[in-house]
Amino acid sequence: MSSVAPDRVQAAAELVEDLRASGVELVRISYPDLHGVCRSKDVPIAAAEHALEHGMAQTEAIMTVDLGHNVVAGFEHGFRDYREVPDLATMVRHPEDPTVAWCLADGVDAEGEPFALDPRGALKRAIAALAALGYDPIAGPEYEFYLVEPGTWRPYVGHDSSVYTCGAVADPAGILREIVRCAGALGLQPTFATQEYGRGQYEVNLLHGPALDASDRAFRLKALCKDIASRHGLLATFMGQISDDEGSGFHLHVSLADGAGDNAFAAPDGEHGISDVARRFAAGILAHMPALTAFLNPTVNAYRRFVVESLAPTHVNWGLENRLALLRIPDERADSTRIEVRSGDGAANPYLVVAAMLNAGRDGIERELDLPGPPVEGNPYENEEAALGQPLPNSLDQTLSALEADEWLREAMGPRLVDTFVTIKRYELDRWNAELAKVTEWERREYAHHL
Repeated sequence: MSSVAPDRVQAAAELVEDLRASGVELVRISYPDLHGVCRSKDVPIAAAEHALEHGMAQTEAIMTVDLGHNVVAGFEHGFRDYREVPDLATMVRHPEDPTVAWCLADGVDAEGEPFALDPRGALKRAIAALAALGYDPIAGPEYEFYLVEPGTWRPYVGHDSSVYTCGAVADPAGILREIVRCAGALGLQPTFATQEYGRGQYEVNLLHGPALDASDRAFRLKALCKDIASRHGLLATFMGQISDDEGSGFHLHVSLADGAGDNAFAAPDGEHGISDVARRFAAGILAHMPALTAFLNPTVNAYRRFVVESLAPTHVNWGLENRLALLRIPDERADSTRIEVRSGDGAANPYLVVAAMLNAGRDGIERELDLPGPPVEGNPYENEEAALGQPLPNSLDQTLSALEADEWLREAMGPRLVDTFVTIKRYELDRWNAELAKVTEWERREYAHHL
């Protein structure tokens, strides 16, 4: 085990003393796997000082397991241990249980280097690469999700026309209100919350901020929603399409701050009021979008959202204040100048999404790319040839192939991370194809009696 810096030893000791004095009994140490699932260990306060100093041992297998509980990669290494080292600056008290303190962690390998499969580490690398160019990335996450009964998938609120409403009609048990209250107490900085278009679908927006902090808050929000919903006997699901109702997206607003702290995307005298940096950053995202879609839409289910005129984009294009475009540049300018990436799926891992976006945008800046063609105006489906652009991948198989072919993005994200991610997702795809091969209930209903 590598030595621990004296300042960390002192900081951990002081933090544990403060936590114990305030009644904390457990320290929960959490980290994301490649899916974005919140993995955690609870450490009794008596053992917390050592855990906060050195981190906690974890098997590499946790980063190679699929959502069907199958370990599908990493066998060649014998599933060595690595460590999840708490980021002490992320420690917060749990608002619903003051005996629990909660912090996030970074993966570190046996040599003390960042663990290659750590999504938070991938984001830190992307941020550092932009910092080398003189930019600090800013992100603003927006999440949509459903509250449903487990197993039956019946929505928490099932009546029509509650879109963009609040109070007892949209939230009879006060679950959304509880989520917002707890999110605020945790420092997640919620700005808006409402029922979305779907029955039992909700949206919570978080304040923009430094990309790592914004991603941490997005990650914690999803875990918080699931915990609170579970206590009410419900399931909070961020999967892209839970029923034939509206899909759930992850919309991400991105900008860059320059060395003086000013918005590098703002240019009052520039075309459309945006800078060359903004145009190049956006162009980089569009250039890598076939591969980026693997992180933005990482499940078989995600591609059910891509329906014409559904507000989920189907083509690689951009527009000014146009929600039918993949990249939307909202009307706000000056300090609020930003790009919104609208194709993300609620099930996506926020760390990998933000890291991939920042890497692609950086490539656009470094290669001085420009936005392709004119911005989408009005309804692009009324003039498809002129306005739609290249189609987005329409399946997980297509986007995984695009990611495998995008050598630049693979190197930027980390070859081992990308290769492991693809292996897990291809195994998921194989399981889906096996499911498709089974005789369905529809076939029995359609044919068994009559034929």
